[in-house]
Amino acid sequence: MLNFENVSYAVIGAGNGGLAMAGYLALKGYSVNLYNRSREKLESLISYPVITLSGSVEGKSVLNLVTSDIGEAIQNTDIIMVTVPATGHYHLAKAMAPYLKDGQIIVLNPGRTGGALEVYETIRKSGCDKDIVVAEAQTFIYACRATGPNSARIFSVKNEVALAAIPATSTRRVIRLLSGAYPQFTPARDVMETSLNNFGAIFHPAPTLLNSGHIERGQAFEYYLEGITPSIGQMLERLDAERMKVARALGVKAVSALEWLEESYGAKGDSIYEAIQNNPAYKGLTAPKGLDTRYIYEDVPCSLVPIASIAEHLGIETPAIDTIIRLANMMTGRNFREEGRTVDKLGLKGLSVVEIHRLAQTGEVKKTTVHEQEVVA
Repeated sequence: MLNFENVSYAVIGAGNGGLAMAGYLALKGYSVNLYNRSREKLESLISYPVITLSGSVEGKSVLNLVTSDIGEAIQNTDIIMVTVPATGHYHLAKAMAPYLKDGQIIVLNPGRTGGALEVYETIRKSGCDKDIVVAEAQTFIYACRATGPNSARIFSVKNEVALAAIPATSTRRVIRLLSGAYPQFTPARDVMETSLNNFGAIFHPAPTLLNSGHIERGQAFEYYLEGITPSIGQMLERLDAERMKVARALGVKAVSALEWLEESYGAKGDSIYEAIQNNPAYKGLTAPKGLDTRYIYEDVPCSLVPIASIAEHLGIETPAIDTIIRLANMMTGRNFREEGRTVDKLGLKGLSVVEIHRLAQTGEVKKTTVHEQEVVA
Protein backbone atom coordinates (compact mmCIF):
# COMPACT_ATOMS: atom_id res chain seq x y z
CA MET A 1 0.00 0.00 0.00
CA LEU A 2 1.32 3.43 -0.96
CA ASN A 3 2.07 5.72 1.97
CA PHE A 4 4.15 8.83 2.57
CA GLU A 5 7.21 6.76 3.46
CA ASN A 6 7.58 4.90 0.17
CA VAL A 7 6.39 7.39 -2.45
CA SER A 8 8.72 8.19 -5.33
CA TYR A 9 8.93 11.60 -6.95
CA ALA A 10 9.58 13.20 -10.30
CA VAL A 11 10.47 16.89 -10.13
CA ILE A 12 9.74 18.72 -13.37
CA GLY A 13 11.96 21.74 -14.01
CA ALA A 14 15.53 22.40 -12.89
CA GLY A 15 15.23 26.10 -12.15
CA ASN A 16 15.31 27.81 -8.76
CA GLY A 17 12.39 25.89 -7.31
CA GLY A 18 13.09 22.60 -9.04
CA LEU A 19 16.66 22.33 -7.79
CA ALA A 20 15.61 23.22 -4.25
CA MET A 21 12.68 20.78 -4.24
CA ALA A 22 14.60 17.90 -5.82
CA GLY A 23 17.50 18.40 -3.42
CA TYR A 24 15.20 18.57 -0.41
CA LEU A 25 13.17 15.48 -1.32
CA ALA A 26 16.31 13.45 -1.97
CA LEU A 27 17.78 14.72 1.32
CA LYS A 28 14.66 13.36 3.06
CA GLY A 29 15.44 9.94 1.62
CA TYR A 30 12.99 9.80 -1.29
CA SER A 31 13.78 8.47 -4.75
CA VAL A 32 13.79 11.56 -7.00
CA ASN A 33 13.94 11.90 -10.78
CA LEU A 34 14.72 15.39 -12.07
CA TYR A 35 13.56 16.51 -15.52
CA ASN A 36 14.33 19.60 -17.55
CA ARG A 37 13.37 20.23 -21.17
CA SER A 38 16.83 21.59 -22.00
CA ARG A 39 19.53 18.94 -21.65
CA GLU A 40 22.24 21.62 -21.61
CA LYS A 41 21.04 22.85 -18.24
CA LEU A 42 21.35 19.32 -16.86
CA GLU A 43 24.85 18.42 -18.07
CA SER A 44 26.50 19.04 -14.71
CA LEU A 45 23.82 17.09 -12.84
CA ILE A 46 23.88 14.21 -15.32
CA SER A 47 27.61 13.74 -14.77
CA TYR A 48 27.34 14.36 -11.00
CA PRO A 49 23.71 13.89 -9.77
CA VAL A 50 24.24 15.61 -6.43
CA ILE A 51 22.51 18.76 -5.18
CA THR A 52 23.97 20.86 -2.36
CA LEU A 53 21.48 22.88 -0.32
CA SER A 54 22.28 25.85 1.91
CA GLY A 55 20.32 28.31 4.01
CA SER A 56 17.29 27.10 5.98
CA VAL A 57 17.98 23.54 4.81
CA GLU A 58 21.56 22.30 4.49
CA GLY A 59 23.05 19.12 3.11
CA LYS A 60 23.98 17.12 0.03
CA SER A 61 21.66 14.64 -1.64
CA VAL A 62 21.89 12.18 -4.54
CA LEU A 63 19.24 12.05 -7.25
CA ASN A 64 17.94 8.77 -8.67
CA LEU A 65 17.80 10.02 -12.27
CA VAL A 66 18.46 13.23 -14.22
CA THR A 67 16.96 13.39 -17.71
CA SER A 68 15.51 15.54 -20.49
CA ASP A 69 13.16 12.72 -21.52
CA ILE A 70 9.72 13.36 -19.98
CA GLY A 71 8.57 9.75 -20.40
CA GLU A 72 11.67 8.46 -18.63
CA ALA A 73 11.33 11.08 -15.89
CA ILE A 74 7.80 10.18 -14.82
CA GLN A 75 8.02 6.42 -15.37
CA ASN A 76 7.48 4.42 -12.16
CA THR A 77 6.97 7.54 -10.05
CA ASP A 78 4.01 8.21 -7.78
CA ILE A 79 4.00 11.99 -7.48
CA ILE A 80 5.00 14.42 -10.21
CA MET A 81 6.00 17.76 -8.71
CA VAL A 82 5.80 20.44 -11.41
CA THR A 83 7.93 23.54 -10.80
CA VAL A 84 8.05 25.01 -14.31
CA PRO A 85 6.47 28.45 -14.93
CA ALA A 86 2.70 28.35 -15.37
CA THR A 87 3.12 29.41 -19.00
CA GLY A 88 4.55 25.92 -19.59
CA HIS A 89 1.72 23.97 -17.94
CA TYR A 90 -0.30 23.47 -21.13
CA HIS A 91 2.64 22.18 -23.20
CA LEU A 92 3.89 20.02 -20.33
CA ALA A 93 0.46 18.43 -19.89
CA LYS A 94 0.39 17.54 -23.60
CA ALA A 95 3.90 16.07 -23.36
CA MET A 96 3.11 13.98 -20.26
CA ALA A 97 -0.28 12.69 -21.39
CA PRO A 98 0.95 9.66 -23.42
CA TYR A 99 3.12 8.40 -20.54
CA LEU A 100 0.83 8.83 -17.52
CA LYS A 101 -0.30 5.75 -15.59
CA ASP A 102 -3.26 5.03 -13.33
CA GLY A 103 -2.81 6.39 -9.83
CA GLN A 104 -0.21 9.05 -10.58
CA ILE A 105 -0.58 12.43 -8.95
CA ILE A 106 0.48 15.68 -10.58
CA VAL A 107 1.12 18.61 -8.22
CA LEU A 108 1.59 22.09 -9.63
CA ASN A 109 3.96 24.14 -7.45
CA PRO A 110 2.16 26.48 -7.74
CA GLY A 111 -0.78 26.43 -10.13
CA ARG A 112 -1.10 30.23 -10.20
CA THR A 113 -4.71 30.91 -11.25
CA GLY A 114 -6.49 28.04 -13.00
CA GLY A 115 -3.43 25.82 -13.42
CA ALA A 116 -5.01 22.54 -12.30
CA LEU A 117 -8.07 23.19 -14.45
CA GLU A 118 -5.87 23.84 -17.49
CA VAL A 119 -3.68 20.76 -16.97
CA TYR A 120 -6.60 18.46 -16.18
CA GLU A 121 -8.52 19.52 -19.28
CA THR A 122 -5.43 19.35 -21.50
CA ILE A 123 -4.60 15.81 -20.39
CA ARG A 124 -8.14 14.64 -21.14
CA LYS A 125 -8.24 16.41 -24.51
CA SER A 126 -4.91 14.76 -25.36
CA GLY A 127 -6.61 11.35 -25.19
CA CYS A 128 -5.36 10.23 -21.78
CA ASP A 129 -8.06 8.19 -20.00
CA LYS A 130 -5.91 7.13 -17.04
CA ASP A 131 -7.04 7.66 -13.44
CA ILE A 132 -4.96 10.76 -12.76
CA VAL A 133 -5.25 13.36 -10.00
CA VAL A 134 -4.13 16.91 -10.71
CA ALA A 135 -3.46 19.10 -7.68
CA GLU A 136 -2.17 22.62 -7.23
CA ALA A 137 -0.46 24.42 -4.38
CA GLN A 138 -1.54 27.95 -3.63
CA THR A 139 2.07 29.14 -3.65
CA PHE A 140 5.58 27.72 -3.83
CA ILE A 141 6.62 26.33 -0.49
CA TYR A 142 10.11 27.89 -0.53
CA ALA A 143 11.67 31.27 -1.00
CA CYS A 144 14.77 30.04 -2.84
CA ARG A 145 17.35 30.66 -5.54
CA ALA A 146 19.65 28.39 -7.53
CA THR A 147 23.27 29.19 -6.67
CA GLY A 148 24.84 26.95 -9.32
CA PRO A 149 24.00 24.03 -11.63
CA ASN A 150 24.22 21.63 -8.66
CA SER A 151 23.21 23.89 -5.77
CA ALA A 152 20.40 25.98 -4.34
CA ARG A 153 19.80 28.19 -1.35
CA ILE A 154 16.53 27.92 0.56
CA PHE A 155 16.00 31.25 2.28
CA SER A 156 12.86 30.13 4.11
CA VAL A 157 10.14 27.48 4.18
CA LYS A 158 6.54 28.65 4.47
CA ASN A 159 4.65 27.61 7.59
CA GLU A 160 1.49 26.64 5.70
CA VAL A 161 0.48 26.20 2.07
CA ALA A 162 -3.06 25.39 0.91
CA LEU A 163 -3.49 22.63 -1.66
CA ALA A 164 -6.46 21.26 -3.59
CA ALA A 165 -6.95 18.50 -6.14
CA ILE A 166 -9.21 17.62 -9.04
CA PRO A 167 -11.29 15.77 -8.03
CA ALA A 168 -11.55 17.50 -4.67
CA THR A 169 -12.36 14.18 -2.99
CA SER A 170 -8.69 13.25 -3.54
CA THR A 171 -7.27 16.33 -1.80
CA ARG A 172 -6.77 14.76 1.63
CA ARG A 173 -5.16 11.63 0.17
CA VAL A 174 -2.70 13.79 -1.79
CA ILE A 175 -1.87 15.77 1.35
CA ARG A 176 -1.37 12.55 3.33
CA LEU A 177 1.07 11.20 0.73
CA LEU A 178 2.98 14.50 0.68
CA SER A 179 3.03 14.85 4.48
CA GLY A 180 6.28 12.93 5.02
CA ALA A 181 8.14 15.58 3.07
CA TYR A 182 5.80 18.55 3.39
CA PRO A 183 3.59 18.62 6.50
CA GLN A 184 2.91 22.28 5.66
CA PHE A 185 0.27 21.41 3.04
CA THR A 186 -3.31 21.97 4.23
CA PRO A 187 -6.56 21.18 2.39
CA ALA A 188 -8.50 23.84 0.51
CA ARG A 189 -12.15 23.40 -0.52
CA ASP A 190 -11.26 23.05 -4.19
CA VAL A 191 -8.92 24.45 -6.84
CA MET A 192 -10.98 27.64 -7.13
CA GLU A 193 -9.86 28.44 -3.58
CA THR A 194 -6.17 27.85 -4.28
CA SER A 195 -6.43 29.69 -7.60
CA LEU A 196 -8.10 32.79 -6.20
CA ASN A 197 -5.75 32.88 -3.20
CA ASN A 198 -2.83 33.32 -5.59
CA PHE A 199 -0.51 35.86 -3.98
CA GLY A 200 2.01 35.83 -6.81
CA ALA A 201 -0.60 37.89 -8.65
CA ILE A 202 -0.24 40.55 -5.97
CA PHE A 203 3.47 40.49 -5.14
CA HIS A 204 5.11 39.91 -8.53
CA PRO A 205 3.92 41.93 -11.58
CA ALA A 206 3.25 45.34 -10.00
CA PRO A 207 6.51 45.73 -8.02
CA THR A 208 8.51 44.54 -11.05
CA LEU A 209 6.86 46.94 -13.49
CA LEU A 210 6.92 49.86 -11.05
CA ASN A 211 10.64 49.29 -10.38
CA SER A 212 11.48 48.77 -14.07
CA GLY A 213 13.85 51.74 -14.22
CA HIS A 214 16.07 50.35 -11.45
CA ILE A 215 15.88 46.84 -12.90
CA GLU A 216 16.81 47.83 -16.46
CA ARG A 217 19.77 49.89 -15.21
CA GLY A 218 21.03 46.76 -13.52
CA GLN A 219 20.80 48.35 -10.11
CA ALA A 220 20.95 45.65 -7.42
CA PHE A 221 18.32 45.96 -4.72
CA GLU A 222 16.28 43.72 -2.45
CA TYR A 223 13.07 43.00 -4.31
CA TYR A 224 10.64 43.03 -1.40
CA LEU A 225 12.33 45.07 1.32
CA GLU A 226 13.50 47.89 -0.97
CA GLY A 227 11.33 47.45 -4.06
CA ILE A 228 8.00 47.64 -2.23
CA THR A 229 7.72 51.20 -0.97
CA PRO A 230 4.70 52.68 0.85
CA SER A 231 3.08 53.87 -2.40
CA ILE A 232 3.70 50.57 -4.19
CA GLY A 233 2.30 48.86 -1.11
CA GLN A 234 -0.92 50.88 -1.56
CA MET A 235 -1.18 49.63 -5.15
CA LEU A 236 -0.77 46.06 -3.92
CA GLU A 237 -3.61 46.59 -1.47
CA ARG A 238 -5.89 47.75 -4.30
CA LEU A 239 -4.97 44.69 -6.36
CA ASP A 240 -5.60 42.47 -3.37
CA ALA A 241 -9.01 44.00 -2.65
CA GLU A 242 -10.13 43.26 -6.22
CA ARG A 243 -8.87 39.68 -6.01
CA MET A 244 -10.79 39.15 -2.78
CA LYS A 245 -13.96 40.62 -4.29
CA VAL A 246 -13.83 38.07 -7.12
CA ALA A 247 -13.17 35.26 -4.63
CA ARG A 248 -16.14 36.25 -2.48
CA ALA A 249 -18.42 36.37 -5.53
CA LEU A 250 -17.43 32.75 -6.19
CA GLY A 251 -18.07 31.79 -2.59
CA VAL A 252 -14.36 31.13 -2.11
CA LYS A 253 -12.69 31.57 1.27
CA ALA A 254 -10.55 34.63 0.61
CA VAL A 255 -7.42 35.34 2.67
CA SER A 256 -6.01 38.86 2.43
CA ALA A 257 -2.37 39.35 1.48
CA LEU A 258 -1.81 40.86 4.92
CA GLU A 259 -3.26 37.77 6.62
CA TRP A 260 -1.24 35.50 4.33
CA LEU A 261 2.05 37.20 5.24
CA GLU A 262 1.34 36.54 8.90
CA GLU A 263 0.17 32.95 8.36
CA SER A 264 3.05 32.01 6.06
CA TYR A 265 5.91 33.93 7.64
CA GLY A 266 4.68 35.31 10.96
CA ALA A 267 5.16 38.81 9.50
CA LYS A 268 2.79 41.38 11.01
CA GLY A 269 1.92 44.97 10.17
CA ASP A 270 -0.94 47.42 9.74
CA SER A 271 -0.34 47.46 5.98
CA ILE A 272 1.20 45.25 3.32
CA TYR A 273 4.22 47.55 3.28
CA GLU A 274 4.75 47.25 7.05
CA ALA A 275 4.31 43.47 7.09
CA ILE A 276 6.85 43.06 4.28
CA GLN A 277 9.36 45.23 6.14
CA ASN A 278 8.81 43.02 9.20
CA ASN A 279 9.44 39.79 7.27
CA PRO A 280 13.02 38.54 7.78
CA ALA A 281 12.38 35.72 5.28
CA TYR A 282 12.52 38.30 2.46
CA LYS A 283 15.96 39.54 3.44
CA GLY A 284 18.49 38.74 0.71
CA LEU A 285 15.94 38.15 -2.04
CA THR A 286 17.16 40.41 -4.83
CA ALA A 287 15.22 41.84 -7.76
CA PRO A 288 15.22 40.18 -11.20
CA LYS A 289 18.23 41.02 -13.38
CA GLY A 290 15.98 42.24 -16.20
CA LEU A 291 12.36 42.58 -17.23
CA ASP A 292 12.42 39.24 -19.05
CA THR A 293 11.20 37.58 -15.88
CA ARG A 294 8.45 35.18 -14.90
CA TYR A 295 7.16 37.91 -12.58
CA ILE A 296 5.78 39.50 -15.78
CA TYR A 297 5.67 36.79 -18.45
CA GLU A 298 4.13 34.20 -16.11
CA ASP A 299 2.22 36.14 -13.50
CA VAL A 300 0.43 38.54 -15.84
CA PRO A 301 -1.06 35.94 -18.27
CA CYS A 302 -1.43 33.13 -15.71
CA SER A 303 -2.36 35.07 -12.57
CA LEU A 304 -3.82 38.50 -13.30
CA VAL A 305 -5.50 37.77 -16.66
CA PRO A 306 -7.58 34.82 -15.35
CA ILE A 307 -8.67 36.83 -12.31
CA ALA A 308 -9.72 39.70 -14.59
CA SER A 309 -11.45 37.28 -16.98
CA ILE A 310 -13.39 35.57 -14.19
CA ALA A 311 -14.29 39.00 -12.81
CA GLU A 312 -15.67 40.08 -16.18
CA HIS A 313 -17.60 36.79 -16.38
CA LEU A 314 -19.16 37.64 -13.00
CA GLY A 315 -19.80 41.31 -13.85
CA ILE A 316 -17.13 42.68 -11.47
CA GLU A 317 -14.89 45.64 -12.33
CA THR A 318 -11.13 45.35 -11.63
CA PRO A 319 -9.53 48.73 -12.49
CA ALA A 320 -6.26 48.13 -10.59
CA ILE A 321 -5.71 44.67 -12.10
CA ASP A 322 -6.63 45.99 -15.55
CA THR A 323 -4.10 48.82 -15.13
CA ILE A 324 -1.22 46.44 -14.40
CA ILE A 325 -2.19 44.19 -17.33
CA ARG A 326 -2.30 47.18 -19.70
CA LEU A 327 1.02 48.47 -18.38
CA ALA A 328 2.61 45.06 -18.94
CA ASN A 329 1.20 44.95 -22.48
CA MET A 330 2.54 48.41 -23.34
CA MET A 331 5.99 47.81 -21.83
CA THR A 332 6.53 44.41 -23.42
CA GLY A 333 4.67 44.77 -26.72
CA ARG A 334 2.71 41.60 -25.90
CA ASN A 335 -1.02 41.07 -25.59
CA PHE A 336 -1.31 39.10 -22.38
CA ARG A 337 -5.10 39.22 -22.53
CA GLU A 338 -5.00 37.09 -25.68
CA GLU A 339 -2.12 34.90 -24.53
CA GLY A 340 -3.35 34.33 -21.00
CA ARG A 341 -5.77 32.02 -19.25
CA THR A 342 -9.35 33.12 -19.87
CA VAL A 343 -12.64 31.57 -18.77
CA ASP A 344 -12.88 30.07 -22.24
CA LYS A 345 -9.46 28.37 -22.03
CA LEU A 346 -10.19 27.14 -18.50
CA GLY A 347 -13.49 25.59 -19.52
CA LEU A 348 -15.50 28.03 -17.39
CA LYS A 349 -17.23 29.99 -20.13
CA GLY A 350 -20.99 30.12 -19.63
CA LEU A 351 -20.85 28.31 -16.28
CA SER A 352 -22.70 29.49 -13.19
CA VAL A 353 -20.97 29.69 -9.81
CA VAL A 354 -22.45 26.30 -8.86
CA GLU A 355 -21.25 24.76 -12.13
CA ILE A 356 -17.75 26.20 -11.71
CA HIS A 357 -17.42 24.55 -8.30
CA ARG A 358 -18.89 21.30 -9.62
CA LEU A 359 -16.19 21.24 -12.29
CA ALA A 360 -13.52 21.88 -9.63
CA GLN A 361 -14.99 19.23 -7.33
CA THR A 362 -15.49 16.44 -9.86
CA GLY A 363 -13.67 17.34 -13.06
CA GLU A 364 -16.97 17.19 -14.90
CA VAL A 365 -19.41 19.83 -16.10
CA LYS A 366 -23.07 19.30 -15.35
CA LYS A 367 -25.59 22.04 -15.88
CA THR A 368 -27.42 23.21 -12.75
CA THR A 369 -31.13 22.87 -12.27
CA VAL A 370 -33.36 25.90 -11.71
CA HIS A 371 -33.69 24.83 -8.06
CA GLU A 372 -29.90 24.78 -7.57
CA GLN A 373 -29.58 28.24 -9.10
CA GLU A 374 -32.30 29.54 -6.77
CA VAL A 375 -30.54 28.05 -3.72
CA VAL A 376 -27.27 29.80 -4.62
CA ALA A 377 -29.10 33.08 -5.32
